[in-house]
Amino acid sequence: MELDSATEARRTRGRVVMLVDNTVRNDSRVQKAARSAADAGWDVVLFGLSPNREHHKWNIGHAEVRLVPKPSPMGRHRFELRRPLLRQPLAYRSDDHAKYRMQAAKAWRSDLNFRRAAEAADGPGANSASGSPMRLVVPRVSAKVYSKWVGLRARQTRRLRASRKDLSAPIDRATTAMWQKLRGERAWRSLMPYLWDFELTFAHHIDELKPDIIHAHDFRMLGVGARAAVRGRAAGRPVKLVWDAHEYVPGLHSPHRRWLLAHIAWEKEHVPFADAAITVSPTLAELLKKDHKLKEMPAVVLNAPVMNPAPEELAEAEPVPDLRELCGIDKDTPLLAYVGGINPVRGVETIIEALPSLPDVHVALVSIPPGKRFPALRKIEELIEELGVGDRAHVLPFVPHWQVPEFLSAADAAVSPLHHLPNHELALSNKFFEYSHARLPLVVSDIRTMAAMVEKTGQGEVFRAQDTEDYIRAVKAVLADPGRYRKAYEKPGLLEGWTWERQGEVLDEVYSKLLPDRPKLG
Repeated sequence: MELDSATEARRTRGRVVMLVDNTVRNDSRVQKAARSAADAGWDVVLFGLSPNREHHKWNIGHAEVRLVPKPSPMGRHRFELRRPLLRQPLAYRSDDHAKYRMQAAKAWRSDLNFRRAAEAADGPGANSASGSPMRLVVPRVSAKVYSKWVGLRARQTRRLRASRKDLSAPIDRATTAMWQKLRGERAWRSLMPYLWDFELTFAHHIDELKPDIIHAHDFRMLGVGARAAVRGRAAGRPVKLVWDAHEYVPGLHSPHRRWLLAHIAWEKEHVPFADAAITVSPTLAELLKKDHKLKEMPAVVLNAPVMNPAPEELAEAEPVPDLRELCGIDKDTPLLAYVGGINPVRGVETIIEALPSLPDVHVALVSIPPGKRFPALRKIEELIEELGVGDRAHVLPFVPHWQVPEFLSAADAAVSPLHHLPNHELALSNKFFEYSHARLPLVVSDIRTMAAMVEKTGQGEVFRAQDTEDYIRAVKAVLADPGRYRKAYEKPGLLEGWTWERQGEVLDEVYSKLLPDRPKLG
């Protein structure tokens, strides 16, 4: 695959191929990394996953984005492809098979009922479809027996599905332990072979570009990038691999035990091939260095907001909306802001449950991404209706990421009510920095890293996660004296360090260290 002449003309320092396992458009960290690397003189091509079967291409500044379709033939568990003789001998091979047989049995009995009714009915066509009661005795008995047989097998299929859901049955635990014992860090091949689908989707695209640096965003792309780097090195090209750890894999939510064990093994197998690591917080950097016995501490590239958006972004975007106007309130009405997704572990229920005890306070939930709604939003809307606070809880759409601080600055305080989860404990989220650049007093739950930062800077109050009464206390404290908390932002250099422009410099330093013969542009 050849690059266009404009891309070739920009290639002055080296070619960087970035990899991410999403569609790019809603991943601000990946977008910012691609743009800033290209602005620093690197020739950047960012590969992501197509939302359909088509290839998509566009540019983020001078960085090119290519989305490729990912077939998922290995996404199914192997047990779905074979008969479950040891668990439920009578179960069907799959739910779809059981549903088909159930429907076929119903269709047979329906047809026999039709033929019986046609015998007694007057009118055209009766003779061609009818069947006398005597002629239908054997078929009706057969259909009844068949329906009961199919029902029995369908029930066994449902029980089989339930036992397989979390892969915790004795046979699953034994199989998982066997693969771990036999294959160690290679066990993911048997436990979660769907990871091959990512490798087979991206491999030839990466190889065609012959990158100097592969920047693998997060754990799935680490393996894809490592394998591509090894192929390049074997071909005589000194390819460098940068591992960008967005999350702590052992702390991820796992649908079943096998999923987590497989992804930990996948990461451990491929980390040794990385030439450099970066991550999102000092806390996570320390943990990764310890867990993977890294020679150097990963560089920290914070999820900080862009302060100087590109001219084309400014030209394409709508003006920054007026937050209070969208909420239908005046400048004197107390207003809390929350930005981000809605799911059970984000703690948004705490915000809503507190509103009856904060009768004058309004809340803006900036939580509707373009073109979709978070599934859990419906439950929040039901809670709002149940508590009768619909006139004070305002659900609003996202704005472009570079507009968030200005958009939120009209609020009186901002809220981050995350629950205690390993990855929540380790990160400083996008919203933390966006709230800070809006110069808002913060109300944050006592998750480790963020709470420690808020207590250190004095920019807000900390409350016990999932404790509505303690949350109410914290909100009342910041609304009673917001100026006290806003003063924290006057500390010289604080906000300047929390910008993507500064983080982009860190990223460029990582690249430059790997390729010291590629001087920075003028």
